[in-house]
Amino acid sequence: MSELSASQRYINRELSWLSFNARVLHEAARRENPLLERLKFLAIFESNLDEFFMVRVSGLVEQVEQGIEEVTPDGLIPQEQLALVRQGAAELRAKAAKLWTGRLEPQTARRGLRLVKFETLPSDVKARLSRQFREEVFPVCTPVPMESGQGFPFISNRSLNMAVELREGSETRLARIKVPTVVPRLIRAGGKGDFVLLEDLIGAHLDVFFPGLDIVGWTLFRVIRDADVEIRELEAADLIGMVEESLRKRRFGDPVLVECQSAMPARVRKALLDGLELEPSGLMEADGLLGYDVFWEASGLRLTRGQARYRAHQPVHHPRLQRAPELFAAIREQDILLHHPFDSFDAVETFVQAVANDPATLGIKQTLYRVGTDSKIVEALLKGAEEGRQVAAMVELKARFDESNNLVWSRALERAGVHVTYGFREMKTHAKLSLIVRKEPEGIRTYAHIGTGNYNPKTARLYTDLCLFTDDAEICRDILELFNVLTGLSKQREFRKLLVAPFQLRDRLIELIDEEANNARKGRPAAIIFKANSLVDPEIMDALYEASEAGVEVDLIIRGICCLRPGVKGLSSRIRVRSIIGRFLEHPRIYWFSGAGKPVCYIGSADMMRRNLDRRIETLAPIEDPRLLAHVRDVILDANLRDTGGAWRMTRTGSYRRVARPKGQPPFVSQEYLMKHPASGLLPRQPEEAAQDIIGP
Repeated sequence: MSELSASQRYINRELSWLSFNARVLHEAARRENPLLERLKFLAIFESNLDEFFMVRVSGLVEQVEQGIEEVTPDGLIPQEQLALVRQGAAELRAKAAKLWTGRLEPQTARRGLRLVKFETLPSDVKARLSRQFREEVFPVCTPVPMESGQGFPFISNRSLNMAVELREGSETRLARIKVPTVVPRLIRAGGKGDFVLLEDLIGAHLDVFFPGLDIVGWTLFRVIRDADVEIRELEAADLIGMVEESLRKRRFGDPVLVECQSAMPARVRKALLDGLELEPSGLMEADGLLGYDVFWEASGLRLTRGQARYRAHQPVHHPRLQRAPELFAAIREQDILLHHPFDSFDAVETFVQAVANDPATLGIKQTLYRVGTDSKIVEALLKGAEEGRQVAAMVELKARFDESNNLVWSRALERAGVHVTYGFREMKTHAKLSLIVRKEPEGIRTYAHIGTGNYNPKTARLYTDLCLFTDDAEICRDILELFNVLTGLSKQREFRKLLVAPFQLRDRLIELIDEEANNARKGRPAAIIFKANSLVDPEIMDALYEASEAGVEVDLIIRGICCLRPGVKGLSSRIRVRSIIGRFLEHPRIYWFSGAGKPVCYIGSADMMRRNLDRRIETLAPIEDPRLLAHVRDVILDANLRDTGGAWRMTRTGSYRRVARPKGQPPFVSQEYLMKHPASGLLPRQPEEAAQDIIGP
C-alpha cells in the first residue's frame, strides 16, 4: 500500500465536488423526473456552482496569489487545482447550457411555458408590456457608465447585469444596467403560458435610458465574488462587531469569476475583465440563458400536460409526540428515532416548545446553527425566557451565509433574557443538540434531542435527516457538560457516550474501524457502513483502506465529496462507494459497525472532513435501542444500498456510473420506500423481546 503514489491513493477534493454537481445536473436531464423539478435541479446546479466559486475557488486564487504551494493529499498544488477546476467547471456549465437550449426549453414550450421575444409579440401585447415597463421597471433601473476613466462601478455578487454598447458620433461607450430583483423576471405576455424575460423587456426599451445615443447592442453577464471572508475572532474584542464587519467585507469581496453570454463582443469582455481586474482565465462564457435562478419562479406555474411536480408528500406525525407531557412520557418508555422528512419535524418543535408551554419544564439548553428566518424554535426560546424559564442558547455566528440571520436572532434572545453564548472563538459549533430539564414527581429529569440536521423546519422538509430523543442519563450528562465546554470555562475532553470533535471523535472512529479489522483477521464477520455528506479526512481513509485489506466489507454512502478510491487491488478491494441524488437532499451522518454480532451505531453532525474533525464542535450519539438499531441497518441503510433509482456507483478512477436496475424490474427508489417506512412506525418495545430476535444474525 505504501508503494502507491498520493494520486493513486486519493482523489482531489475539488474535482470530486465537481463530480457531485455533475450528478445534480444529471437530475435535470432525467426524463423520469417531473419537468418543473428538472428545472429546479438546474437552478440548484447553478447555485451550487456559484457557491463553489465563492468559497473554494476564491481560496485557491488567494493561495496562488500568495505563492502558497502546499500539496493536497492527492499531490496537487493550488495552481494545478485551479487550472483543473476552471476547466471542469466550464465544461459542466456548457453541458447545462446545452441541456436547457437543446432539451428543456423545447419541452417546457410544448408543455405550456414558452419564453418569447418581445419583438415577436402582437402589437396590443407590446403596448401593454411597454406600459408595464414604464410604470414598474423603468423607475427601479439605474444605468451607469462602465468605463475605466470614470471609475468602474461596483457589481454586486451573483446579480444579473446588462452590458449595453452605445455610440455617440464616432465614440463607442459602455454602460451597465442591473436587472432588478424587485420585479418578477418572468413577465406574462399575450398567450396562455407565454412569458417575456425581464431583461428582454428592458432591452427592447433601451432608448428610454439613453436618449440621443445609438444602441449598438446588449448582452448579459454575472459576477461571482469571494464570499469566504475570514473572521479573525482572536483579534476582535467584540465577536458580534467582527462578524458585522466581515459581512460588509463579503459584499465587496474580490471578483472570482465573470460569466457572460457567448455572444458578448470581445471588446466588451476585455472591458469587463479590465474593470474587474480579472485575468482571461477568470471569464466563463455560456450559451443562451444566464441566471438559472429564474426557474424558482417557474416552479410555481401550472403546465398544461403531464405531471409537472413530485406528488405531494405528507410527513408522518408520531402519535405520541404532539403534546409535551405525553412526549416526555414516550421518551421515558424508550428512545425514539425520527427520520425527516418522512417523519414530521413537528415533534422537534414540540420538544423545544415545552420550555414555553409545559409547566414542568424548568429550562433548556440549545445549539443554533442555521434556524431560518421564521423559527418556532427560537420563538419558543424567547417565550420560555419571558416566562421565567432558564434558557441557554449557543448561537453560531460563523455559520457561513447565515451570519446575518443569526445576529438578528442572537440579539432578540439576549433582549428576552436568554443566556446566549457564541462557543469557541477559533472554531465553529456545528453540533445539533437540545436538552430539556423537567421537574417530575420522582425528581429532576433531563431529556435530550440529538440531530444530524439543523433546527430549521424548511430544510427539514427538503433534507433527509435523523434525530434521536432520549433520556439516557449518561448522554444527557454529556450534553450538560459539553455546554459548559462551549462557554469556555470547562476543559473537559472525555465524555461517557458522546463522541465529540475535536477531542476524541476521530480517534474513536478509527478505533472502531480497527476493531472491525481485528475481527476480520480472527475470522469473525466484519462489516462497516458509513453514510455521510463527505469523506475527505486522510486518517479515516487510511484506516478504511487497512480494514478493507484485513477482510472487512465496507460500504460507503457518500452524497458529495469522496476522496477515497474504491475497488483498488491491494488498497480498497472490499470498499464500495455510492452516492444517492434524489428528490430530497441526503444529509444524515450514520456510522455503523457490525461489532462481531453486537452492532455499534452512531448518528450526529460530523462529516469525515478535517474541518469537522479538527476545527468544529461536532457530536455523534450512540443508537443503543435494538429496535432503533434494526431500523437504521435493515430499513434505512439497506434501502440506500438497494437503491437503483437515484444511486450512483463510484469507480476507482473517481468517476461515477448510474447503478443499473435488474433487467425487467422497476427501479427501487430508496426515498420513495422510506416514505412508506418512517421511523415513527416502530411499535413500543415489549419487555420480553430479546435483542437477538430483533437484530438478527
